Amino acid sequence: MSDITPRRIFIQRGLASGGALLLLAALAPAAQAAPHVEETDENAVGLGYRHDSSKVDHQRYPKHDAAQRCAGCAFFQGAPTDEWGGCAMFGRKHIAAGGWCSAWAKKPG
Repeated sequence: MSDITPRRIFIQRGLASGGALLLLAALAPAAQAAPHVEETDENAVGLGYRHDSSKVDHQRYPKHDAAQRCAGCAFFQGAPTDEWGGCAMFGRKHIAAGGWCSAWAKKPG
């Protein structure tokens, strides 16, 4: 009966280790960086997106202001210090914090 306890410990540790490995495998894809939006993407072209706000076509978008950047937009899902972040307009792709598109809306506050 004395060898039953070590077997239980071995099985418990084996199950715990296997569970931890499965959890890490499931989280690995989430840790990968999202792809960046290309200016040539169909959605980006339709919204006039540019990685650099200073390169926006002012004739096509006369309401664009040089101070408008994606990091200051209500749709930007990154931190203010992030170079790239998510955007509600571009699904799972990331946009440049210094970029701009015609859907730009000032962040509240």
